[in-house]
Amino acid sequence: MKTFHIAIVDDDIHIRQIVEAYLQKEGYVTTALESAEEAITLEQKNPPDLWVLDIMLPGMNGYEFCRRIRAGSETPIIMVSARDEEVDKILGLELGSDDYLTKPFSPRELVARVNRALQRWKQMKSHAEESPFIAKDNNPEEAANSALVLDKKKRLVYSFGEEVEVTSKEFQVLSLLSEHPNRAFSRDELLSLIWGYDYFGSDRVVDDLIRRIRKKLDKIPLETVWGFGYRLRTLEGTKDE
Repeated sequence: MKTFHIAIVDDDIHIRQIVEAYLQKEGYVTTALESAEEAITLEQKNPPDLWVLDIMLPGMNGYEFCRRIRAGSETPIIMVSARDEEVDKILGLELGSDDYLTKPFSPRELVARVNRALQRWKQMKSHAEESPFIAKDNNPEEAANSALVLDKKKRLVYSFGEEVEVTSKEFQVLSLLSEHPNRAFSRDELLSLIWGYDYFGSDRVVDDLIRRIRKKLDKIPLETVWGFGYRLRTLEGTKDE
């Protein structure tokens, strides 16, 4: 069984030590870093399976580092911050973090969120290997023949060979639906899995995001399950004659 590698990026040595102690007790391998610049070096040499990332860092801040990671990786990110402002949480989640904790936090709660994020990540990777919407290696022509193909490594979306620009949240929703083709997700599920379990806004944000996706990708079989939510059908996309 694989031992997961967790990186803790925080300029407070006491927080790094406490978080490391709890995660190591749980059986994880940890690396503690005090700056995003050190974290970039780690990503290049020995990328972790999950990041615990402070927002307020010297030099490059956590937001910018999150943006850089999300440019080429789906590795789970849990952001932590002493700021409890709504805008900070929303920005962190919009940039692609998987969860958000406000300092001071319970180390036990952090461990529980790490466990949950890694479990969800394992399930997503497993489903991605079987999905017809996820680009496979050594198949460069795949994107030219389908209404929807996601390149998870490069975080790119294609429709009939054309790259389609999407936001981080749009990519996350497309990834989730494509990894579970034909499964209907309720609006509450999408809110919890994409925006976080403690998201405090309206589920109208789901409808608005789906509407934007459909506008950009009008040929994909993205269906509304009336009174419930949405699903992505495994229908072969074809160009109009």
